[in-house]
Amino acid sequence: MSCTCYIYRCSAKADMYLYLSEKDAFESLPEELLKNIGITEFAMELELTADKKLAREDPVKIMDNLKTQGFHLQMPSETSVEELLKRIAEEKQVNNSQKT
Repeated sequence: MSCTCYIYRCSAKADMYLYLSEKDAFESLPEELLKNIGITEFAMELELTADKKLAREDPVKIMDNLKTQGFHLQMPSETSVEELLKRIAEEKQVNNSQKT
């Protein structure tokens, strides 16, 4: 099993990368995520396989995320994707409660 992905650097944090299943397919991203990744810059096209060696990510997890949600977000080592999404949800909740 293999897939082609398109990798973008995100300006919000050093070592934050966005993997997309289609080049420039930013419309597949949740709006809150788009707001929090900063400016994206195309880095490279990569053919992923289950046995591909990557420095910080599990290629099987990336391929699964690309297949199920159309993207994968690689976070700097101190922050997990789950933690970022949790923070985004909390910020959105705070902002919504301040509006009412």
